[in-house]
Amino acid sequence: MTSSPSSSSSSSPDDRGPLRVASARGRWTLLATVLGSSVVMLGSTVTNVALPHIGADFDADLGVLQWIANAYMLTLAALILLGGSLGDRFGRRRVFVVGIVWFAVASLLCGLAPDTTTLITARALQGVGGALITPGSLAIIEASFHPDDRPRAIGLWSGFGGIGAALGPFVGGWLVDGPGWRWTFLISAVPALLCLPVALRHVPESVGTPRQDGLAVAAGGRGRLGFDIPGAVLGAVTLALATYALTEARDGGPVVLAAAVGSAVAAFAFLVVEGRSNDPMMPLSIFSSRPFRSVNLLTLCVYAGTGGFFFLTALQLQIVVGYSALAAGAAMLPNTVLMVLFSSHSGMLAQRLGPRIPLTVGPLVCGAGMLMMLRVGPGTSYLHDVLPALMVMGTGMVIMVAPLSVTLLSSVEAANAGLASGINNAAARASGLVAVAALPLLVGMGPDAYRSGAAFDASFSRAMPLCAGLLAIGALVAFGTLRQADTVRHPLRGRAHGWLAEPPMVSRFAHHHVVD
Repeated sequence: MTSSPSSSSSSSPDDRGPLRVASARGRWTLLATVLGSSVVMLGSTVTNVALPHIGADFDADLGVLQWIANAYMLTLAALILLGGSLGDRFGRRRVFVVGIVWFAVASLLCGLAPDTTTLITARALQGVGGALITPGSLAIIEASFHPDDRPRAIGLWSGFGGIGAALGPFVGGWLVDGPGWRWTFLISAVPALLCLPVALRHVPESVGTPRQDGLAVAAGGRGRLGFDIPGAVLGAVTLALATYALTEARDGGPVVLAAAVGSAVAAFAFLVVEGRSNDPMMPLSIFSSRPFRSVNLLTLCVYAGTGGFFFLTALQLQIVVGYSALAAGAAMLPNTVLMVLFSSHSGMLAQRLGPRIPLTVGPLVCGAGMLMMLRVGPGTSYLHDVLPALMVMGTGMVIMVAPLSVTLLSSVEAANAGLASGINNAAARASGLVAVAALPLLVGMGPDAYRSGAAFDASFSRAMPLCAGLLAIGALVAFGTLRQADTVRHPLRGRAHGWLAEPPMVSRFAHHHVVD
């Protein structure tokens, strides 16, 4: 039975059993996880509207701006699985708190950076903090909440965490037009520091169960709880070289070619290491689940499309339409409103309808919103052009985000649900990273395109169909490979591992619950 490293002698009644969303401790715990998730999402979105101003201040080209966005996503995607393993070993709340402090300090370094090299380095450090926070936020929910409340808690976490992403452009724009772009980084430290006392006081601690052959073992079994350092290094090298090759490909040359080849070699080596390791951070056997394979392929498509969309739209509204940074950020608020109103209920869609309908419809609706953005250009009306497109986009996100999380957690053995969520999170971040690196190359966006409204508008018009196409491919994946029965009608139960551990009072039930 999994035990908490923290002392139980002074525990409150809420500590002695699974938390409920309606309980005070449950609400505080949910608040801590939402704040943690939000600061990570803010780190990826709050700076988008600031990029033109950063480029102007440092006289930087588009490639440098891509690195400012991607350095964060690179370390976040590469280290998120290792961050989950650290939580398994040392306690999820403990590692979550370390990540919060790390993120806050890195945010301060970003805000004080004297040049682009320092800023890019500090952004990479921010991503390291995010890699410690992200697996812990969802893991704490899965470990702490009663199975009957877990889908609702996940829906709230997804929705309000998404609000952090949606609010990022608005907050960033307000700061850029006010005290300056540096405050888009400095402000990220504020929710992190607010989260710290809540997590220390209210969040219960949990650790992982040992593993055998890379996956969780049954209750009472013997196994290991180790670290896959070679896998983490190879994963980081793969993403770093791929990002470099895509970002610098417009200049060509042997270095870019070597980076591309090196990325492919590192990816192959990563798969070999994961197949042979005693403690793989990504056990290949977990991909034997058909729904798990489907959901991750869907994730790659969906988050590549949406990552490229949000990166380019924040620039389009400023460079082409002529919005101020604040107006560009405010234009994104419909997504926030829709997430606030409806996301707390959308987590139940997959439980009631099965995953096929929401995960087919949601990406298609998002893609339709992206295509509607083709009407956005010089002299565009917000009410007639921008708002309808973003409302459609936000509706699609509401339909698909929380059901995707619920379907993921139901796609594997309950004991490996956290491992599955970590792999899926890494896939989502990596796909967004590659999209931001590749899209400018694919649509012919030159180094100085963001300085010319006409040039950027032409590139944006070529990029939106590509983003929408990725969403359409995701919808086809969901429709063709998922079944209505792939999501169970009852929340996952059982001992958990891989960053999601059940509390002791729940762990005795349904240890062998398996979803094909």
